[in-house]
Amino acid sequence: MASERRSKSRAAVHAGTTPDNEAPWADLEMTVPTDRNHASVVALVECALVELTHETVGAVFISRQVGRSTRTQYVARDDVGEQFQKRHFDDRLGWHETTVPRRTVRDELITQLTRSPSTSAERSGEGATSGPDIFVVKPVRELRTP
Repeated sequence: MASERRSKSRAAVHAGTTPDNEAPWADLEMTVPTDRNHASVVALVECALVELTHETVGAVFISRQVGRSTRTQYVARDDVGEQFQKRHFDDRLGWHETTVPRRTVRDELITQLTRSPSTSAERSGEGATSGPDIFVVKPVRELRTP
């Protein structure tokens, strides 16, 4: 019985899903600020980068501030995960797209996900944010584009 469950589990992982038919990247989501330690955030980012390289998914970081919202999307441009398309949307400035190396994506995500609660409010010059920032991995077909 236990060996049957292990076999099903291994088959599901090999097929790209978890035993409960959920994609392996489906739980890669986090609100910012977080109580996770730095090592946990780095592990989450590394996991997300692997999924971006091997699946048709993108990483999205949404920052909400009073009177302003930004959205940054990262999508792998090659099969080895060395180049990523970075799509940045600012509701005041519109869309901007560029190609960035993996190291830049890694560093940007770690920086965004380890921000303190007051950092985004201080940057915007506002007193309070309008909601938590969010990081999520989702299918590319569900990403908003210009």
